[in-house]
Amino acid sequence: MSSTLVLLAVLDWYFATHAQTAEVIMVKVAANQDRAQQMRSAFVYRQSMLIRFTRGNGKLAREEQREYVVTPTETSFKKDLTHFIGKYEKAGKLIEYDKPGYQYKDLDIDGDLANDLANDLANDQHSRDGITQDLFALTGLKQKRYAFRLEGKENYRGREVYRITFKPKKPSLLDCDEDGDGTCWAGEALIDSHEFQPVLVRTWLAKGIPMAVQILLGTNLKHLGFKVAYQKFEEGLWFPVTYGGEFKLRAVFFYKRTISLSVMNSGFQRSDVTSTVSFGVPAIP
Repeated sequence: MSSTLVLLAVLDWYFATHAQTAEVIMVKVAANQDRAQQMRSAFVYRQSMLIRFTRGNGKLAREEQREYVVTPTETSFKKDLTHFIGKYEKAGKLIEYDKPGYQYKDLDIDGDLANDLANDLANDQHSRDGITQDLFALTGLKQKRYAFRLEGKENYRGREVYRITFKPKKPSLLDCDEDGDGTCWAGEALIDSHEFQPVLVRTWLAKGIPMAVQILLGTNLKHLGFKVAYQKFEEGLWFPVTYGGEFKLRAVFFYKRTISLSVMNSGFQRSDVTSTVSFGVPAIP
C-alpha cells in the first residue's frame, strides 16, 4: 500500500472518530430516535407517576400517585390506570381521594393542574412512550427548531458521552407546544459517543416571563425545566426510564406553589412473549 493510501486511510479514520460536529451528532441521534420509537412499539411496561404540590410555607397541598400499564397500539399506545392514591390538604388535615381529576371545591387549581400535567407532559399520543416531544430536541422534525453546540467529551456513569447544548433559533414563549418554527425550550444533552443515543437530556425555558406580566398580573415561573434519562435495553433500543422536573409557580398574586412531576418506567415485556426484563433506574435529582 502506497504512503498516499495509508495517509488517506488514516485521515478517514480520524474524521470518522474525531471530527464530529454537533449537527452531525444530532442527525445520527435523530435517525436512532426514529428507529427506537418504532422498536418501543413491541413492548408493554409499567409506568409510575408522582405529582406533588407544595405551598409557599413548605407544607404539602396536594399529591397524586398513579400506576399505569402502557401497551402499544398500531400508531401510538394506550395507558390503563391500575392504581391511584390522591390526597389534598384542608384545614390542616390530609384527605384522600381515589380518582384522577377529583375536585373538592368549585375552584380547585391544584386539581386542574395535576390532571393537566399528567396528560400534557406524559401522555403525548404522537410519541411511543407518552413523553411530550416538544420538550426535547431529539427527533429530526424537532431538531429543525434548534441551534446546537458541541461542548466536548466527558465520562458519565462509565460511558463516554458528547455534551451538546441547544437553544431555539426563534425563541418564543408562545410556541412551546405548537408546530411552528419557534420554541421556548433550551437545554443540554449527553449523547453516547459510540451508539449516538441520548443518555440524559435537560431542558429549561429559553426566555423568562416578561417583567410587565409579572408586575401587572402577579404571575411568574421559576426554574421550569425537565429531565429525561435513558437506559439501554437491547441492541439499538434505549428506553426513557426516568422523567420529570420541579418548578415554582406564582399566579395572579394569591396562588404560590412548588410543583414536581416524576415518572418512572420499568418491567419491560415484549407484547408477543411472556419473558420480562427489569432493571433498576436512577432517581431523578
